[in-house]
Amino acid sequence: MPQSYVGGEFVSGSGAMIALEDPYSRAVLAEYSDCGAAIANQACETAEAAQKVWTADFTAAGRGVVMQKIAALVDERQESLAQVEAVVSGKPIRDCRVEVAKVSEMFRYYAGYTDKLHGQVIPVPSGHLNYTIREPLGVIFQITPWNAPMFTAGWQIAPAMACGNGVVLKPSELTPVTSVALAALCEEAGAPKGLVNVLAGLGPTAGEAAIAHDATRKVVFVGSPATGRVVATSAGRALKPVVLELGGKSANIVFEDADLEAACKGAQAAIFATAGQSCVAGSRLLVQASIKDHFLEMVADGMSHLKVGDPLDDATEIGPISNRRQFDHVTAMVDQAVQEGAKVLTGPSSEGDALMVPPTILAGLPPEASAAQTEIFGPVVTALSFEDEADALRIANSTDFGLAGAVWTNNVSLAHRMAAKVRAGTFWVNGYKAIHVSTPFGGSRSSGFGRSSGMEVLMEYTEPKSVWVETAEVPRVAFGYAPSE
Repeated sequence: MPQSYVGGEFVSGSGAMIALEDPYSRAVLAEYSDCGAAIANQACETAEAAQKVWTADFTAAGRGVVMQKIAALVDERQESLAQVEAVVSGKPIRDCRVEVAKVSEMFRYYAGYTDKLHGQVIPVPSGHLNYTIREPLGVIFQITPWNAPMFTAGWQIAPAMACGNGVVLKPSELTPVTSVALAALCEEAGAPKGLVNVLAGLGPTAGEAAIAHDATRKVVFVGSPATGRVVATSAGRALKPVVLELGGKSANIVFEDADLEAACKGAQAAIFATAGQSCVAGSRLLVQASIKDHFLEMVADGMSHLKVGDPLDDATEIGPISNRRQFDHVTAMVDQAVQEGAKVLTGPSSEGDALMVPPTILAGLPPEASAAQTEIFGPVVTALSFEDEADALRIANSTDFGLAGAVWTNNVSLAHRMAAKVRAGTFWVNGYKAIHVSTPFGGSRSSGFGRSSGMEVLMEYTEPKSVWVETAEVPRVAFGYAPSE
């Protein structure tokens, strides 16, 4: 039975019952009780106490050593963690193995920064020595989604720990298992008990309590724009800063001079990998009008060969939608597109009760159609045509999102112009979905704000302190009176 992990102990909740369902077999894997506000408050207090130990009893370099040990333990347990992730999230095992490996990479990367968070000396125009130091915030409350549970847990926890913070993590109530396992591995590697705590519970109860708790100094949310607005509003009431990593409706732009075979494979990877359940999915395929019909035939032919099925099968490339609610949303969006006049091209599906959506192309819709404006978050791409560079830019920037995008062209100048003008926090040229912990990731507008990786996230998880030391023999500015002798 899933439980919260607080202060090095597994803790059972007493709230509403939550069922975990295997999205492929539809079997109920487990049921557990929402941890509720009381356990959330306990986790925040525990993290606050452990954070003080983390910064007082461990040197900066010593924290890096612990994080290297966490990475080693994740590597050691890679297969078992990947197997659990595949069953609970419905993600193909081949993808889960890669994501678990990336989690260990995250801890190794940020382990190298623990003793390199330097301040600076500022030559102020007075007789002072002025220097800055970067200090941890304290306790970071992080909310992660169901589409890549362990990957997003590592993505958030590792930099927060490296900066000297304590963590309270609330994964999706539908996929808490591997996040709890990661927290336990942190302590097994030598982190103080309670430095990383995981809440198995619901947002309106556990999440709201953790946001409001006095120990929480910052809130990080990864998920949908709608829920992001709720989180940001709650954090605003509590006067807590936030980082929001939200959705996208990314434009994958193919010009007529591109390597069409490479672009065809890239378009499939952009939207059909992980069943399209990725915030950076290339869910709008913009193709120059002169090649649109031919290129869509190429993509449709390619997707007909994709292996759809059991996430635990090594050959599976597309698994089910992770949960029933999302499955209903994806299928409803396709139905609405049909009503709006879309031509639907589909690839292979699977038999049985699995929450499976076949790889799907929606063609013949205008850029303002619902399927071209709303995040579907499934293996469904809306194909749009454009005439020239200006038209491609207009369509690419016609949504309220600003997360990612890509261009396929052999014209170097054109590629750089598109990279500069498409509204996106991440942009690829002749490729798609290359992401690494060392580079900043985030978006703008309805895709959120703040950056959650690279060196930039170290600024999110620390704050500067300015220290002034008077060194002048006779200070320049004096106020008040000294007693007379």
